Amino acid sequence: MPPGHRLLRLDTVDSTNAEARRRADMGEPGPLWIWSARQSKGRGRAGREWTSQVGNLFASLLIRLNCPLPVASQLALVAGIVTYETVAKLIAYEGRSALLLKWPNDVLLSEEKVAGMLLENVGNPSKPGTTVVIGTGINLAAYPENLPQPAISLDAYGLTVTPAQALQVLAATTHEWLQRWAEGATFPTIRRAWLDRAGPLGRPLFVRVNGEEIEGTYAGLDSEGALRLKTAAGEHHITAGDVFFASR
Repeated sequence: MPPGHRLLRLDTVDSTNAEARRRADMGEPGPLWIWSARQSKGRGRAGREWTSQVGNLFASLLIRLNCPLPVASQLALVAGIVTYETVAKLIAYEGRSALLLKWPNDVLLSEEKVAGMLLENVGNPSKPGTTVVIGTGINLAAYPENLPQPAISLDAYGLTVTPAQALQVLAATTHEWLQRWAEGATFPTIRRAWLDRAGPLGRPLFVRVNGEEIEGTYAGLDSEGALRLKTAAGEHHITAGDVFFASR
């Protein structure tokens, strides 16, 4: 673990993010990593189930930040970079050309989802600063099938990585990028780093927002980190929603 970080190792839990929330409610300030071999109720974005197959990595970092919530929300992009860089290190850097970031923080390997994260604000709002949980899932040994966004695992590429090995890389990479982010002081640099990992502009996308689908092309990020989607009716700035690559 990085200096000052502690690790809670569990055999099973409903979800590592849920355990982090419970501990935050009891006054745990972090930084605390929570890692479990199994999850019975893993969660993804928008309350969806995160399929938690044994052999994959499920880990959450509970941290307290000295910045307001709007600044802490920048962590969605930071966490995407962290997960991308973690997978890049696990597959060796020469294989990183097959990796792509999909807004805001899914990591694709040859167009299939290999990792994702869930950022949650937790803790007591009456206390100074902001307490957040960064939950990360990486498909190491197995992957779910029949999803809207096809998934894959590192094992399917012949790469054997244990959850312990992946956590070690994830924790070190998270620490590195949190220091670079400096609680929002260097967000333009973070935004540029995210863009460098997201592929070229102009790719066809569609976004599901509140039951509606918006089609357009990828036009980068605005200065606050929202997705810019160019459509026939003009440009949309997407702050929440599910993004899918459309057929070219």
